[in-house]
Amino acid sequence: MAKLNIVFIASEAAPLAKTGGLADVAGSLPHALQKIDHQVTVILPFYRRHLFANNIKTRPLKKSIEMWADGIKRQCPLHTASVDGLRFILIEQDDLYDRDGLYGPAGGAYDDNLLRFLLFDRVALEVAAQLGKPVDILHCHDWQTGMVPLLLKTQYQHHTGIAKAKTVYTIHNLAYQGIFPADWIHRLGMPSHYFHHDGYEFHHQINCMKGGIESADAITTVSPSYAKEIMTPEYGCHLEGFLHNHADRLSGIVNGLDINHWNPQTDLVIAAQFGAGKIAGKKQCKQALQKHCGLDESADTPLLTLISRLADQKGIDLLLANANTWLERGYQLAVLGSGDAHSEQALHYLAGRHPRQMHFYRGFNEDLARQIYAGGDIFLMPSRFEPCGLGQLMAMRYGTVPVVRATGGLRDTVVDYGSKKSRATGFHFTDATPEAFDAALEQAVSVYKTPAIWSRIRNRALKRNSSWEASAEEYASLYQSLLD
Repeated sequence: MAKLNIVFIASEAAPLAKTGGLADVAGSLPHALQKIDHQVTVILPFYRRHLFANNIKTRPLKKSIEMWADGIKRQCPLHTASVDGLRFILIEQDDLYDRDGLYGPAGGAYDDNLLRFLLFDRVALEVAAQLGKPVDILHCHDWQTGMVPLLLKTQYQHHTGIAKAKTVYTIHNLAYQGIFPADWIHRLGMPSHYFHHDGYEFHHQINCMKGGIESADAITTVSPSYAKEIMTPEYGCHLEGFLHNHADRLSGIVNGLDINHWNPQTDLVIAAQFGAGKIAGKKQCKQALQKHCGLDESADTPLLTLISRLADQKGIDLLLANANTWLERGYQLAVLGSGDAHSEQALHYLAGRHPRQMHFYRGFNEDLARQIYAGGDIFLMPSRFEPCGLGQLMAMRYGTVPVVRATGGLRDTVVDYGSKKSRATGFHFTDATPEAFDAALEQAVSVYKTPAIWSRIRNRALKRNSSWEASAEEYASLYQSLLD
């Protein structure tokens, strides 16, 4: 396969700035592509305070891009950073990007988000066109860069550096589509002749995700099952018919993990290192987690774990409906997360009533997350929908067996004991009900009490290849097919 010049345009990328799974993909997939001999550049906004908080060293480039936006002529200085050999170019505009949140205050969105990201999209295209070598692939992500393929097709097709580039548009979560009032069209000079039902118009408003779907040369999602689900009324978020019209360009490729970063054999944060065939350290991790959380130290008690945003999408209501029953059965529960205030209060209340059985940490703490992945027996992921999910991959990487709802990437990455016992790495349930979740959990606990079978499931989970290598090869094949 020929060496390709690939440019990622994204609104976040780990470790520079992160709110969710998009950042993990935009931060890890480029590394994996470079390892198979492609050249990759990632273009991001210059989130000054987030870069500082994450201790990312940057240096200014002797270059600034001039761009009009909403009646103002702006000078956008460029910066660069390098992380493990991957080049980032960062677009500075402090009044737009130097804010506490990437997309809005907690629980909200900034009113000028379309201005913020359409400016970013335009400047990113200018940057890509001036890299010194023609770009083969522009890979865009979610609504924030959904207009890039359309802008390339309509307003930037004469820029020689990107004129022959093919565009790939990845939908990480269809629920967030970037919908804005139509009066922004003329304020921002958007291509108005595409503002119609088959373009980026949506109920007389702008829909940035529709722009990406309509204009990109290829559309991907982050799992094969999610690619099918979003063409149904249940998961389509009112775009299922539109996606059906573009199904010939839609495919799903499962996300991976940075397996060097998430490795129980080398992880110095956990109490003891372990791996498949050398599992003794996991018992020490369970004991250390129980001690840290103030739980009774018991090797035989099933320790259930959950690390999640506390939101309806994540099925937290299904957990809350069952938690008291599970505690009454004598199980232990360790939960890390934040979000919905009602869910936080309910978890605090349960932990207060059962301090020797349950621990709740509000917020996110990566060290504690690693200790929970390493020390748990069963990982709970009852999501109502899950485009791919990383929690189940991390849990399996650390030998904690997942119980998941069979949706999206959870269905694709966790092999169900109920249907494929000889290859199982976890347990599925289908209906988004407390009863179905409880039945799957009870099946898992029953198998947990049969150590020989449980050991085989756990070892298969530990051995699962969750690296980016296979996914990067799939993306590279997709890129090449577009160029061919």
